[in-house]
Amino acid sequence: MARIILFNKPYGVLSQFTDEDGHPGLKAYLDIPGIYAAGRLDRDSEGLLILTDDGALQHRLADPRHKLPKTYWAQVEGAPEDADLAPLRRPMDLGDFVTQAAQAKLIDTPENLWPREPPVRFRKSIPTTWIELVLKEGKNRQVRRMTAKAGFPTLRLLRAAIGHYRLDGMQPGEWRETKG
Repeated sequence: MARIILFNKPYGVLSQFTDEDGHPGLKAYLDIPGIYAAGRLDRDSEGLLILTDDGALQHRLADPRHKLPKTYWAQVEGAPEDADLAPLRRPMDLGDFVTQAAQAKLIDTPENLWPREPPVRFRKSIPTTWIELVLKEGKNRQVRRMTAKAGFPTLRLLRAAIGHYRLDGMQPGEWRETKG
């Protein structure tokens, strides 16, 4: 039976087991031989990363052709209203590719949100807002590029879910094994 590990990747940690350029890799948190990340989160993003020892499952989880929805919470600069999210809900030309339409909605600050180290920059004169985005793809820095193009740059980005797999209260650096 395949092992499936859900890991809450902290900010600044790489989605690989080796350290690089002074940034820790997954080995600083997970000492489980034979598992590999199914997909990636960039160094500046936090949240759910799935690891498994099953190559076919790893491919299914990471491959956009399988269209597993990925749920992200983005803290953005500014105070968008629901109508301002319309560009995110349509295919968006980012220059090197056109995104699929995303689901996008305004949300309250996520419950049980941990403080980020280092903290997100704070500016009294510019409000911030949380948006939930659900994508069926996940290209490099896609959420950040989409929100910036819509006029609301991302300050903090967390992946909360991949398909039915969810963070469910795990703190940064925590992991748990689950069933498929």
